[in-house]
Amino acid sequence: MINATPFLRLYAHTRNRQLKKRAVAEVQSEQLLRLTSHAKNTQFGREHGFSTIKSVSDYQSQVPLRTYEQFWSEYWKDSFPILSNKTWPGTIPYYAVSSGTSSGATKYIPYTTEMQRSNSKAGLDLLVHHLSNRPQSQIFAGKSFLLGGSSELIEQHPGIFSGDLSGIAVKTLPWWARKRYFPDQELALIKNWEEKIARLSKRSLEEDIRMMSGVPSWLMIYFDHLFEQLPESERLIKKIYPKLEMLVHGGVSFTPYRAQFEALLKGSHAELREVYPASEGFIASADRGFGDGLRLNLDHQIFFEFVPTEELSHKSPTRHWIQTVEQDVNYALVLSTCAGLWSYIIGDTVRFVDTKTPRVLVTGRTSYYLSAFGEHLIAEEIDQAIFHASSAIGMSVTDYSVGAVFPKSAGELGGHLYIVEFKEGLPTPSQLNDFCEKLDAQLCKRNEDYDAHRAQGFGLKMPSTRALPSGTFRNWMEKRGKLGGQNKVPRIIINQELFDDLIKFTD
Repeated sequence: MINATPFLRLYAHTRNRQLKKRAVAEVQSEQLLRLTSHAKNTQFGREHGFSTIKSVSDYQSQVPLRTYEQFWSEYWKDSFPILSNKTWPGTIPYYAVSSGTSSGATKYIPYTTEMQRSNSKAGLDLLVHHLSNRPQSQIFAGKSFLLGGSSELIEQHPGIFSGDLSGIAVKTLPWWARKRYFPDQELALIKNWEEKIARLSKRSLEEDIRMMSGVPSWLMIYFDHLFEQLPESERLIKKIYPKLEMLVHGGVSFTPYRAQFEALLKGSHAELREVYPASEGFIASADRGFGDGLRLNLDHQIFFEFVPTEELSHKSPTRHWIQTVEQDVNYALVLSTCAGLWSYIIGDTVRFVDTKTPRVLVTGRTSYYLSAFGEHLIAEEIDQAIFHASSAIGMSVTDYSVGAVFPKSAGELGGHLYIVEFKEGLPTPSQLNDFCEKLDAQLCKRNEDYDAHRAQGFGLKMPSTRALPSGTFRNWMEKRGKLGGQNKVPRIIINQELFDDLIKFTD
């Protein structure tokens, strides 16, 4: 295989100059006006006066915020899967199938040729950031390994397909990337997760893997399986992929997994790099170190808006854009994209750590706001508390879910049940008690509402924890038909039926 890194290096030099050149507000305003101009003759564009939009304020006054359910019922449902000139010009060729992890409801997110180009550009930017941090990189001398879900797509109508985003990515890979991508189509199409990782692990050892990416929980399962097949080998990535340069992770908070991956990468020259891909678009990627935020992809045919989370339910919430955002405010993320999403509430929440070169941390989901009793906990706070508590007892959490437990009789307090799987196995009763106390103390320290409810003893008792044997979450996900690939264990479960199902499964 020809080492194409020198060509990538030339592109990176040009791209870095481009990224430094223009003001971020100018770039985002231009993106929005291009999008509205392109879509002005669609049904949505005509109904919202796109031909008259000359500024961000024009757009925000004419286009209200919408959820997926609103788009589905108002514009997509009646003619699905043939959406022609509804919210984007032409006919939608693909739908990324996405399920809300707290509810399990299936969504069909439009995916266009323009979005494919946007995602490809974002993938190249990820490599640009890598070369900026490692000028001597030879990352295109070998292959890139994507540990995704099944690549099989369902033909909803002749020429119109739906499926996992990773499957669409495989089908729409640009020509220059196909020979540098692992696995090949035969392996990528395997539906059974266990068969897939068994065959992938064997074949991957024959390849020169330079980059690897996937959801952290499934990457850990993959590596566990791989090292089981190599009992004589140390549990170190450098022993199996000696030329690995970058391990890309995204999809869920990395905090609970960080220590495990750092141990796997000990002695390796590979770096960890976080990305923020979504079915709705490739939103951001890390251009610096862990915790320094993810740099927003501002010139990728996506326009960003940000609504303070506490205002999201208001009739007329404040709609910020890149020119007006502030640091350390928790915002609900809103997108307008080249796939025909307009002021679409994606469901994620972010916080800016830098506004000059806009970088964000993902703090959770709008639906992942645990406040059954007025405690107002966000995912970021829970993740950090879980990490702190598990570190304090010398263990690490591989997966967890938390939900509310409501009072069953008068005078009884409600609380939270944490269902947790530890990498080291089941903790002792003493360790589990210490874990609960450390978790509770950390949440009290980080969140005033939680602290007040706990201290004053109304509506919230001490959290309880149920420790699970290794593999229990995996089995629960398999039972739900959500095993492997891009599927994620739900962290904060608001849907009581789903949480009850998990409780029953783990009894």
